[in-house]
Amino acid sequence: MASQSLSFKGVTDADQVNRITTALMMLDGVDSVEVGRHGAEVEGRVRREALVKAIEALGLPIEVK
Repeated sequence: MASQSLSFKGVTDADQVNRITTALMMLDGVDSVEVGRHGAEVEGRVRREALVKAIEALGLPIEVK
């Protein structure tokens, strides 16, 4: 199982963390996700680009790296 790390800038509250967590868990190939204010650890077989697009699709004012 592959592990990927994402970092965030601009996450300010628990609602945003919950929305990001839900969006990532809905992706095919994601086995587990740990999300915090500063980033996420994702386990599973999913492309990094798909993770970033899922977060960007939420329309939150955050930067994902």
